[in-house]
Amino acid sequence: MLGEHHRRRSRAGGRAIVLLGGALALAACGSSSLLSTSPLDMFSSSSKATNANAGAAATAAAPTTDDLECPSVDTRTGAATLVIGKPGDPAPSALDVRYQGTIIRTARECQVNAGVMTMKVGVEGRIITGPAGTPGTVDVPLRIAVVQEGTSPKTIVSKLARVPVTVNSAVDRVLFTHVDSEITFPLPQPLGLIDSYIVYVGFDPVSQPERRRPAPRAKR
Repeated sequence: MLGEHHRRRSRAGGRAIVLLGGALALAACGSSSLLSTSPLDMFSSSSKATNANAGAAATAAAPTTDDLECPSVDTRTGAATLVIGKPGDPAPSALDVRYQGTIIRTARECQVNAGVMTMKVGVEGRIITGPAGTPGTVDVPLRIAVVQEGTSPKTIVSKLARVPVTVNSAVDRVLFTHVDSEITFPLPQPLGLIDSYIVYVGFDPVSQPERRRPAPRAKR
């Protein structure tokens, strides 16, 4: 009788462990799906540029643009990693690194309207603390540039953004996302030149914020 009672308790305990394990697994799946959510997931997966005037007839100023490819996005060589040390130390030693940034993925969408292409470019990255890391806010300098490649590369558009990233503890790993939906430039002529356009993204720690020119003084 005692042996039967003991076997029943063992089977009940086993079922409880299985149920608890299943609950933890479901919780882990739920957490993982939440953490994987990103604004970049909302970008279109198509590489084609959409035409804002798709229903309108083509004109000389805006020839057929239905088959235009959206310029691809690439991380500029040498600009995929950001290393931040103490203030005034542009090249910290390994033990003096406070934060390190990396670019994880990118996304883009394009729309054409009256001969002008407007791009939405998204960049997702990660900031981790280094040996000298502390809680605080990291000012991440991120540049997006549209370049026409060739024998003499030509910069079409270049924009610098400073993305604030909050680090909560001395040992932390924080994701950040930057989306610029107003990267606008005229379509090249002939239209086939758009195939040589590429969007470069990367960290740009040496750039200074763009200064506005003072307004001219009124003549007396």
